[in-house]
Amino acid sequence: MKRPNIVFILIDDMGWRDLACYGSTFYETPNLDRLAAGGMQFTQAYAACPVCSPSRASILAGKYPARVGVTNFIGGRAKGKVVEPEYTRYLPLEEHCLARALKAGGYTTWHVGKWHLGSSQYWPERHGFDVNIGGCDWGMPRFGYFSPWKMPTLTDGPGGEYLTDRLTEEAIALIRGNRGKPFFLNLWHYAVHIPIQMKPDLVSKYEAKAKALGLDKQKVLEEGPPFPCEHKKTQHIVRRLVQSDPAYAAMVENLDWNIGRVLHALDETGQAENTMVIFTSDNGGLATAEGSPTSNRPLAEGKGWMYEGGTREPLIVRWQGVIKPGSTCSVPVSSPDFYPTLLEAAGLDPIPEQHCDGVSLMPLLRGGDELDREAIYWHYPHYGNQGGTPGCSMRMGDFKLIEFFEDGRLELYNLREDVSEDHNIADANPELVGRMHGMLVEWRESVGARIPEKNPDFVAWQ
Repeated sequence: MKRPNIVFILIDDMGWRDLACYGSTFYETPNLDRLAAGGMQFTQAYAACPVCSPSRASILAGKYPARVGVTNFIGGRAKGKVVEPEYTRYLPLEEHCLARALKAGGYTTWHVGKWHLGSSQYWPERHGFDVNIGGCDWGMPRFGYFSPWKMPTLTDGPGGEYLTDRLTEEAIALIRGNRGKPFFLNLWHYAVHIPIQMKPDLVSKYEAKAKALGLDKQKVLEEGPPFPCEHKKTQHIVRRLVQSDPAYAAMVENLDWNIGRVLHALDETGQAENTMVIFTSDNGGLATAEGSPTSNRPLAEGKGWMYEGGTREPLIVRWQGVIKPGSTCSVPVSSPDFYPTLLEAAGLDPIPEQHCDGVSLMPLLRGGDELDREAIYWHYPHYGNQGGTPGCSMRMGDFKLIEFFEDGRLELYNLREDVSEDHNIADANPELVGRMHGMLVEWRESVGARIPEKNPDFVAWQ
């Protein structure tokens, strides 16, 4: 079988409900809806962490973030009732990165877009990528989405050029310039991360739409308690109740349009039939802080939180001739699974000592309905900038257990019956809680997970 090209599209901060095919009634995503119709849509896909850098490291290493050591967004640091542990602030060169494995298997490897996995000695070209366009230590466009970006790995465009458009142009040029060798295009857009910026005409479209739907008359934001971390203790969590932000909606539509351009380039060059396209996000939508531009409801909370809104993601995979068009999959999957999946798709031997936490999704993509895995785990021992507190969690079957490190409390949810995590059933299920917590503790010990310590200088401000 001819080795497929691989286009891996990773979006920054896109929530589970941010596409029309996932239930949004405000955002318009016709190209991604068509991608889902032509492939498989996962309903219970997860990022390995509720913030970006750990999930990105997990994808490229095939390991849980705690095992890699990258457990926070690189550069992040906070304290509250507990003091966060130290973490690795780069993707270690000792990790046999996914790009390096594919390159050894005969692939041309390109990275376009956000990296945020360390300073220059850890940039994409040091991890097996032949080309790096836009990947650096930045976690967001520091000077905005409109050129000049002043980015060290991307030349400025004409004044006002939009970053998502430009990165897409660069990706399309690589696709069109390909000369028959299988390629791995790692297209990691900076959108839809803050700053929330878009061209005025598209924002105006959604201002009018919000008004036509009566969203301008609804209560769309709700103030919550103060932040639990010291550096934001004078601010309050603000939860978005309804998807209605015109600028964010415009960013989503622009992103969808640009992905449509990439898919069109594959069609025009005759490469679509032999290209596996993966679309997903690195963490949940930004719903509780920094402008709270989107809502993940019915999921609880969002980016930076241990609840479903922080980690459940859209995931669409299209591979013509292999994946049945219009199919769906409800099996829980996670970021480390991409590494072994792509090796198997490429016909390459597995590297189990590297992707030791991932499970190949190929059985699901071929129509199966189960994986040989008992549970999925998360470990985020940090305070997010969005109001979440340090914790770890696991999902086993329909049940999800969360341990919060500030006070040691345990929460248990049946996600089949309670996807919003409204009803903590821990007290009613002590045996299940005990079993799951024992598994969680054993897992984090096995991966060397670091645990926060009590803050001896903490003075309550709430």
